[in-house]
Amino acid sequence: MPMEATIDIRITEADLAEALRTDVMTGLSGPRKWLPPKWFYDARGSKLFEAITDLPEYYPTRTERALLHACAQEIAVGASDATELIELGSGSSEKTGLLLRSFSAHGSLRSYVPLDVSESALRDAVGWINAEFPRIEVHGLVSDFTNGLDWLPRRGRRIVALLGGTLGNLVPAERAEFFGRLHNVLEPGEQLLLGVGLVTDPAVMVPAYDDAAGVTAEFNRNILHVLNNRLGANFEPSRFAHVAVWDPGNRWIEMRLEATADMTVTVADLDLMLEFAAGEQMRTEISAKFRLADFHAELAAAGLPAQRSWTDPAERFAVVLAGR
Repeated sequence: MPMEATIDIRITEADLAEALRTDVMTGLSGPRKWLPPKWFYDARGSKLFEAITDLPEYYPTRTERALLHACAQEIAVGASDATELIELGSGSSEKTGLLLRSFSAHGSLRSYVPLDVSESALRDAVGWINAEFPRIEVHGLVSDFTNGLDWLPRRGRRIVALLGGTLGNLVPAERAEFFGRLHNVLEPGEQLLLGVGLVTDPAVMVPAYDDAAGVTAEFNRNILHVLNNRLGANFEPSRFAHVAVWDPGNRWIEMRLEATADMTVTVADLDLMLEFAAGEQMRTEISAKFRLADFHAELAAAGLPAQRSWTDPAERFAVVLAGR
């Protein structure tokens, strides 16, 4: 029989509500409006993102999955003394199954700790992982990965995974802070597994965030539905156009929402009134892309030197194993 899985709630709905209020006040009160991308992901937003990952234009998910399928055994051998796999921003844990199978065959892994801000997604993931891998102890953590590192368990030698290109949502200063905190949390000899998008042809990158079917546009506008539903805002999402551009200076894709007319929006729960001019844009996400040598240097500067990297034949995505 499977071991009994557990879930530890470290961030409550009240915590999330307060974080949303703070982010909206901070991001929308200034002259250049922005919102953090984590607020895309209510139930509707999560379903839209799952649909995005199946689109022909959206290469990151299938490329990373193929990479993990090809190199999971090498990863498990390279981290064969790890006894615990911790996954930050685990979501459905779908790709993690590839790692768990290889660790089960080639390593000493005894436990898996998925961490995600969505309790419902985490419960679904914990359920199927617990059923498929009965010899691995599963302990879920409901938390925001950027703030939850101090809560990570210490029950043996750990490997911490952050997949899906999620790291690209952080600006350089945020990445440096995140790596610094990871360095402080990890013990010497413990490891880090990262999935990151690489700089490639903008004609390939931009359509991945601006698909012909308009699914990404609807996903982008979903953040306005979240503000309407959770903060009593009166955004009309259809009056905002989806924009995705490649910023070569910063080496990231930037998603924005552009007001199609002058409008006034109120956020009732915050007693906030917002003015949008026609053509005014609000940033909702960045997705940084990396040059592999630069990324290795970034890791080394944080005391987390790369040990091994794998890339797809077109060099659009990389999986990097680093160590403390």
